[in-house]
Amino acid sequence: MKQINHYIDSTFYHQDPLLEDVISSIEENGMPSISVSPSSGKFLSMLVSISGAKKILEIGALGGYSGICLARGFGSAGNLTSLELEEKYAMLAASNLSKAGFSQQVSYMTGPALQSLATLAEDKKRFDFFFIDADKDNYENYLNYCLSLAEEGALIVTDNVLAGGSVADPSAKNKRYTEIMKKFNETVANHPQLESILIPIGDGITISKVKIKE
Repeated sequence: MKQINHYIDSTFYHQDPLLEDVISSIEENGMPSISVSPSSGKFLSMLVSISGAKKILEIGALGGYSGICLARGFGSAGNLTSLELEEKYAMLAASNLSKAGFSQQVSYMTGPALQSLATLAEDKKRFDFFFIDADKDNYENYLNYCLSLAEEGALIVTDNVLAGGSVADPSAKNKRYTEIMKKFNETVANHPQLESILIPIGDGITISKVKIKE
């Protein structure tokens, strides 16, 4: 899995000073180095661009790496709402999104994501693209909220679904969330409201399309 990701990153990813500065800022602020991989970031930009999504909800901002990749997909004609537990992280993400030219198109809600999602549901907000990259224990809860906030045809994209390969490879070292990811993957693969596929890029990304009601 590492060899394949190294090949993809070295072949399809080109030097990006802005995103590399984001990685440096995350390290300088003592935050965990758990941003999406370079190729996963490029993949997010392409997904947003191809789908034409303009109203994006991100669950888990960290330092803004994935937020910039998502915003690049909609350019000057979209908005990103990002949920982040830590105020410090949200402030750094906002600063990095501002440096990328998206300060007027991004807003942050801090605190537990489930509380922010409940607020968005009460306010009857709707989104056409979701990116879940937060605490794994709540992935299924986040998925259910995304479904309640989704427009028909919306995409729900979820990171870390391969858990370092341990969901599929018995020789891979299990992570704390291996069993959670196995259950989550089964859920999205068989959910009556979703059409889903898993892409083995980075730590694995599932793409789920909310079915249009007939």
